[in-house]
Amino acid sequence: MAKDKEKKDKQGDKQQEAKAPAVARHSAKETPRLKSRFKSEVAPALMKEFELKNPMAVPHVHKIVVNMGIGEATQNAKILDPAINELGQITGQKPVTTRAKKSIAAFKVREGQAIGAMVTLRGDRMYEFLDRLVNVVLPRVRDFKGVSTKSFDGRGNYTLGLHDQLIFPEIDYSRVDKTKGMNVTIVTTAQTDDQARVLLKHLGMPFRAQ
Repeated sequence: MAKDKEKKDKQGDKQQEAKAPAVARHSAKETPRLKSRFKSEVAPALMKEFELKNPMAVPHVHKIVVNMGIGEATQNAKILDPAINELGQITGQKPVTTRAKKSIAAFKVREGQAIGAMVTLRGDRMYEFLDRLVNVVLPRVRDFKGVSTKSFDGRGNYTLGLHDQLIFPEIDYSRVDKTKGMNVTIVTTAQTDDQARVLLKHLGMPFRAQ
């Protein structure tokens, strides 16, 4: 009996060794390349350019808000479903439904009615989206000559308007029933528009030559 028990224990140990992976899996997510570039190149350059002594005072991107308004959703609520799905594919995050704050009879809008979708990106997803926007999406725009340098709000935030969602490679052209525009707002910690403009230029934003 004792010998049989020893044999079973040895067999069990061998099975556990066989099941154990040869190399431990690395679960840590890779740092986005734009975030790494900001820390290694952009931040030191901004400190030198703005003559800042405290590294915490260096302006950086705080969040990115992608907003898609669907005016036709007031007549047909089902139009909103593909818009939410496409916005989720573009950003990699589940959108929230935006609702009307007050009723406007001229536009046939009732208070609380769903009229669009919105996503707020922070952290790694924010840097990944900005990297794709600057290096992949904007160059796909037809007759692209750069983005406007005048779309700042006076507090260091930049808003960019996109006419359709087909410029994003995540969207399948054959499944799109109608083109939908969106606004991309880049919120920064910059104190002035000039600081924000320099920050975005260092991050690769293709501003139009004046």
